[in-house]
Amino acid sequence: MSGVNGVNGVSAIEVPIIDISTWFGGSPSVRAAIADEVDRACRTSGFFQIVGHGLQTALITTLLAEIDTFFHLPLEVKSEVRPGEDAVNRGFLPLGSEALSYTVGVDTPADLREAFVIGPDDVPDDDVHRADPYRVFEPNLWPAQPAGLRPAMTAYFDAVVELAHTICDIYAVALGLPADFFRGHLDHSTETLRVNYYERLAPDAPVTDGQQRLGAHTDYGITTVLHADRVPGLQLLDSAGEWHDVIAEPGALIVNLGDLLAQWTNDRWRSTVHRVVASGATGSRRRSLAFFLDGNYDSLIECLPTCCEEKNPPRYPPTTAGAHLAEKLRGARTLTKVDTVDTVGDRFDALRRA
Repeated sequence: MSGVNGVNGVSAIEVPIIDISTWFGGSPSVRAAIADEVDRACRTSGFFQIVGHGLQTALITTLLAEIDTFFHLPLEVKSEVRPGEDAVNRGFLPLGSEALSYTVGVDTPADLREAFVIGPDDVPDDDVHRADPYRVFEPNLWPAQPAGLRPAMTAYFDAVVELAHTICDIYAVALGLPADFFRGHLDHSTETLRVNYYERLAPDAPVTDGQQRLGAHTDYGITTVLHADRVPGLQLLDSAGEWHDVIAEPGALIVNLGDLLAQWTNDRWRSTVHRVVASGATGSRRRSLAFFLDGNYDSLIECLPTCCEEKNPPRYPPTTAGAHLAEKLRGARTLTKVDTVDTVGDRFDALRRA
């Protein structure tokens, strides 16, 4: 997929397809070639597609069938697993309960989508996990029905965790670091699977001016791995304020960068503003499985030695992954502009114009 008027000031938006099948067991030269492809994508659009990823199609189709059943339950039934506090990133989120644009400082109406969120289902009972000050290891909130939802989600979750860790190994090689560099920041990482459900809206559905299915935002952490229905909706913003559609090729997963990786790399790689809009007046049904890998809550995020020099000093103050993530979630859930480090930079004016 490619377009014109690029993201991050480049001449074109490109979301290339990268085959990572030979990474598994590949020679150093083979892995370096894949890492170079990833580096080029991360320097430009901040998005790419992967094939040869090894994630079984059966895991996806089984989970999609279960979430269709769940989201068609009555609202009062789904709401039985709604979290009781904004700080708890678990369970069912009804239509209009979040507005992601607040996380980049833009005041918009609430988003038009439902979601169901889980984290690890088997959290170790040890000092590190018990000491969590940001509640990223809260227990999952499982509905009584459908009975197959829990096994389907946990099976997919476990598989995509492993894939996301592999992607981080590729990132490390692309950045001139030891392949296991990020592993030290992932041994008690915040890991979240969010199933987004965008039902087709009725022709007379009330839609407020400026309201989106998912408001313009950047992702918060290290990386996102996304499976989505092949229908229009996902769009990337370029530096001129133009939006560009992204639809994954059959069998491909979409991968994109988050704010923490932008800070780590000193904007060598930058998280990209994106949103989900309705196609036409009311849009089509759209389902997405968005997995977010955000790092250990106590990981110090500061400029990597391979991404700065005397003429390019660190641009961001150090932060911790947990503090950054907690503030972003607070903004989305409470419809409050947040006080986090700005990684949108010179794209903010384009976002305000869009």
